[in-house]
Amino acid sequence: MDARILLVEDDPSIREITALGLRNAGFQVEVAGDGQEGLDRFGAGTYDLVLLDVMLPRLDGLEVCRAIRRSSTVPVVMLTARADTIDVVVGLEAGADDYVKKPFEVPELVARVRAAIRRAGREAGDPERLRLGPLEIDLAGRTATRDDREITLTRTEFDLLVELARNAGRVLTRDVLLDRIWGYDYLGDSRLVDVAIQRLRAKVEGDPAAPELIQTVRGAGYKAVR
Repeated sequence: MDARILLVEDDPSIREITALGLRNAGFQVEVAGDGQEGLDRFGAGTYDLVLLDVMLPRLDGLEVCRAIRRSSTVPVVMLTARADTIDVVVGLEAGADDYVKKPFEVPELVARVRAAIRRAGREAGDPERLRLGPLEIDLAGRTATRDDREITLTRTEFDLLVELARNAGRVLTRDVLLDRIWGYDYLGDSRLVDVAIQRLRAKVEGDPAAPELIQTVRGAGYKAVR
């Protein structure tokens, strides 16, 4: 896989080991040691994925992620020393596509990076549209509207909405969603699905506290309802 990755990590040893592992896996890697340098490098180059530490000097990773999202949909994978649900929520809200908890094994990181890049490369080749209740989903344009108003969704949120809408009426387990949306199963964390569903509901439901479009099936998973 000849993809370009921007690695933003302030710890020199982690940065060196991670960059070496990614290069050995076939990626081109550029590195930055703080948030501002990372943002400057991103603005000056073209990358297929940004690997971003949360705790960075000058600008923290969440600030960098938000800045990237203002101009780009490039996949962003956060590196975090903590993986509490609140950290996952904040990272997804900032526009991240995935997160990896430190300390990590390089093969796991490589698998997550490859999955994120594969996801980003999935583009609809036809002008197919889906409807889910009051939602209209334009697959080719990668937009969703409710009552003629466009909803701002991250890449992952859009892919999740499409997968649920395409399978409306069917229960999709967390493992299935991890595999289809994030591109991995045994490496995954089901909390990622739950948090992403929560964020998606906050944007598409009339009342997120009483969801009608994306329902929880206790002990099984989630399903979309037309």
